[in-house]
Amino acid sequence: MKRQKEEIILHDVTVEAVAAEGKALAHVDDGIVLFMEFAVPGDVVDVKVYKRKKNYMEGRIVRIVKPSPDRLQPFCEHFGVCGGCRWQTLPYHLQLEAKRQQVYDQLVRIGHLEVPEIRPVLGSEKTAEYRNKLEYSASNRRWLLDGEPQPESTEGLGFHVSRFFDKVLDIKRCHLQAEPSNAIRLFIREYALRNGISFYDIRENRGELRTVIIRNNAAGTALMVIVTFGCNSEKLLPLMEALAAEFPQITSLYYVVNTKGNDSIADQECVLFKGDEAIFETMEGLRFKIGPKSFYQTNSLQALQLYRTVREFAGLDGSQTVYDLYTGTGTIAQFVSAGASKVIGIEYVPEAIQDAVANAELNGISNCTFFAGDMKDVLNDEFIRTHGSPDVIITDPPRAGMHPDVCKVILAAAPRRIVYVSCNPASQARDLAMLSEKYRIVAVQPVDMFPHTLHVENVCKLERL
Repeated sequence: MKRQKEEIILHDVTVEAVAAEGKALAHVDDGIVLFMEFAVPGDVVDVKVYKRKKNYMEGRIVRIVKPSPDRLQPFCEHFGVCGGCRWQTLPYHLQLEAKRQQVYDQLVRIGHLEVPEIRPVLGSEKTAEYRNKLEYSASNRRWLLDGEPQPESTEGLGFHVSRFFDKVLDIKRCHLQAEPSNAIRLFIREYALRNGISFYDIRENRGELRTVIIRNNAAGTALMVIVTFGCNSEKLLPLMEALAAEFPQITSLYYVVNTKGNDSIADQECVLFKGDEAIFETMEGLRFKIGPKSFYQTNSLQALQLYRTVREFAGLDGSQTVYDLYTGTGTIAQFVSAGASKVIGIEYVPEAIQDAVANAELNGISNCTFFAGDMKDVLNDEFIRTHGSPDVIITDPPRAGMHPDVCKVILAAAPRRIVYVSCNPASQARDLAMLSEKYRIVAVQPVDMFPHTLHVENVCKLERL
């Protein structure tokens, strides 16, 4: 007979600080650390423990005995169930302090790197409706809330629930993107239910409506992609026509048929149903083309702050050759190009490079050249001999960081300066440790791209020893 685990509830726990991964911590019996979510320093809470190790425990709050003076009322009705915006209860200045501490912990406390004083985090001007891209998932198994009776319909269109890959929370209103984002999502959901369009079943890999992607810009126009698993034209085309008629703000309307096991459309054909092939965003007089597969920073206002930091750290005077690694659609490359002799951009996604070339032509920039391919294969000694040694390298890799071979080539190229942009200070710290063989970190600037989340972008300036 299996032994029942003893239920442990800790009473009157005082929350002390924000910890890693967006959790908060307190010290309980014999100095053991207790981690919990959705807590604010100063809260007094009762916590149910669900994991107990020798030196730490993890639990969930079952009662707030006394709220912290700093605790805010969540602004979103989906708080605590939806996996995003977990810091809504935490005042924004405390969020920024926690993100600065996160950078310090990864670079110094864990990474043992020598860094100058970390600058205060550059906060976001907008802390709601700041995203220019959202992706909603359709599911025939929506998440049922506590106490909710079994509904007639179990379809949902929203976000995946944390820790449950096959469950989608049906979103009524999301505060991350400006209207008509919510109106579009609700329209699609109701249209699909009324017209017999089935919602995707992730377990069985079947269904029709799969994903809805909405991108917008400062001008108020939108690009949309409807992703289906196998919706026939008799159902799909009327939906597309209805969307176009209802929302004139959608100036680019695409569809994709994706029968793979994952949701990525990077290797799928995007079919333009109606409108322009792209929307455009403007930054310091530069225009950037944004297509259905384009990479563009999802917080446009903060992207400007980020790129200005990169330009400052690059310290260009017009004479330098700059390599922009993981260039995406060439936004950073073009943003710094006026101060460089030439800029070489390298990116894995061919479509992104096509956008980069188009953007450079659109902006009348002639000193940027772009190459597509896997970074560790493209960036080698022969490539550098052909295109010239870099004076400055700017690198903005994905969350996993740079391949060790790329770090080795950078060390061999020995640019005078490196500007390392990262959305993951942990992988950044690992790569910086490799580069520390020949470089020292002279400036660190965190940038908050995602308010109310634990994520932070970080920029480091390195100088050759």
